[in-house]
Amino acid sequence: MLIIRNCMSIINRQRTGVALFANGNAQNRSQSSTNAEVKEQRVTRDDVEWQNARSFDSIPAASGLSLIYNMAFPGGKYKNMDLTQLVLGMRNDYGEFFRMPKIFGSDAMVITYNPKDFEAVYRHEGIWPHRPGSDTLRYHRESYRKDFYKGVEGLIPSQGKSWGEFRSIVNPVLMQPKNVRLYYKKMSQVNCEFVERIKTIRDATNQEVPHNFIEDINRWTLESVSVVALDKQLGLLKESDKSDNVMLLFKSLDEFFTYAGDLEVKPSLWRYVQTPMKKKLMNAYDNIQKVTLEFVNEALVRLEAEENKGIVRAENEKSVLEKLLKIDKKVATIMAMDMLMAGVDTTSSTFAAAMLCIATNPVKQDKLREEVMRVLPNKDSEFTEDSMKNVPYLRACIKESQRMYPLVIGHARTTNRDCVLSGHKVPAGTFVSMMPLSMLSNDEYFPKASEFLPERWLRSDASTSKCPANPLKTTNPFVFLPFGFGPRMCVGKRIVDMELELGIARIIRNFKVEFNHSRENAFRSVLINKPNIPLRFKFTDLDH
Repeated sequence: MLIIRNCMSIINRQRTGVALFANGNAQNRSQSSTNAEVKEQRVTRDDVEWQNARSFDSIPAASGLSLIYNMAFPGGKYKNMDLTQLVLGMRNDYGEFFRMPKIFGSDAMVITYNPKDFEAVYRHEGIWPHRPGSDTLRYHRESYRKDFYKGVEGLIPSQGKSWGEFRSIVNPVLMQPKNVRLYYKKMSQVNCEFVERIKTIRDATNQEVPHNFIEDINRWTLESVSVVALDKQLGLLKESDKSDNVMLLFKSLDEFFTYAGDLEVKPSLWRYVQTPMKKKLMNAYDNIQKVTLEFVNEALVRLEAEENKGIVRAENEKSVLEKLLKIDKKVATIMAMDMLMAGVDTTSSTFAAAMLCIATNPVKQDKLREEVMRVLPNKDSEFTEDSMKNVPYLRACIKESQRMYPLVIGHARTTNRDCVLSGHKVPAGTFVSMMPLSMLSNDEYFPKASEFLPERWLRSDASTSKCPANPLKTTNPFVFLPFGFGPRMCVGKRIVDMELELGIARIIRNFKVEFNHSRENAFRSVLINKPNIPLRFKFTDLDH
């Protein structure tokens, strides 16, 4: 009863003097400043579409009290749902377009399942798009550990001008294809080690890898991102022992995605009091900071020693850290740390999804192998920039697996200007959550949506510059945006693409891959979708 009385007290305080877009809480100051910026540049609309649109207040609204009960209390309809189930359940209950009130300091929001709305929001997001979310990480860096970050919070939680300045520094290094391709050779070496590790850990009788194969996938992804970020192999695929630091990082990353998903999406008092889950999450953030900073500091010491010896390395030998050090040491350090933080579970989950699809569709796997063997005539052949330009089926397989097993449940933006969404006026400064999840498996948007069909992503005639009509392709491009859209799309997209393409190609060239177990509930939905079943793939050596 005490908990309920405390909740009611806070709800009542919110009801008095708090407008829909107001933010009195100190931890929401980023949202407040963004709304102020939007207000300054706001242009009043008076066009026909705006005049004919229904009012904002006429948007169907969910009850705050009902949501708190259903999400947070025993017996509540949504209490034991993961985030995917929650999103789909609320769509069934409230429809395709509705708004949610401010709850316990979280932002009020409009939720839409309409892809036409997605386009309207993205087309007018401005040069510094405001992406809601990451509130707990922002709190950790702006308040909890502000003495370390000192105003440089990195790309994930920052907004507005500070985000724009940080992004403008790292974009040339991370987003230009020519810079990413410099890491082919180093990434290829990691992939060869991954193949050898698979051979070592699989069962000699049935050729299946252990039930905890996700740990080995995490080792591969961390090793891969390390050679790009730090120009250092950590030896994770060669050593059988489990480094305390590495295992702490893996554990803390899992806690981050689990606890942050709960605190930021479901009703929680964490903005007001030190809840047990908030304490665990801050500890996880501290551990991630500790381990990633140790890796970065080791690289900094090595680079300083090389400089003192007069060692000058070629551009294709330099890490992201070394390149950014020339511009800003703090930005270089935080970016390298964030690459290690954000580049493990996300890539591991995407890789697992692709392998599940390829392993359970042998005809598609055979077709993929034919393409891969043109790139890698021998099992130990090296990748080249020219050969990797012509792997459309490999890229199509990865895209199709991202459709079937999406990494995230949706995307969010704060509107930069007045918009008309689903026939309603939505003012500038509104938090809009865009949920394409149900459309990814809907025949209306993806013909034969239940089937793994990489062909839907191919051109009918690859020799032409135009893309002929493909009857399998999506009817709306804004339904499928696995890396986001616009200026705020994932800064690591090109690195992840390279990591997945080279890794999957190397495995398919060496093994026939099978998965002979149930795929029911293959992923659990936290802040991202993570593997939820033992990934006991069967890897059978190819004869040639």
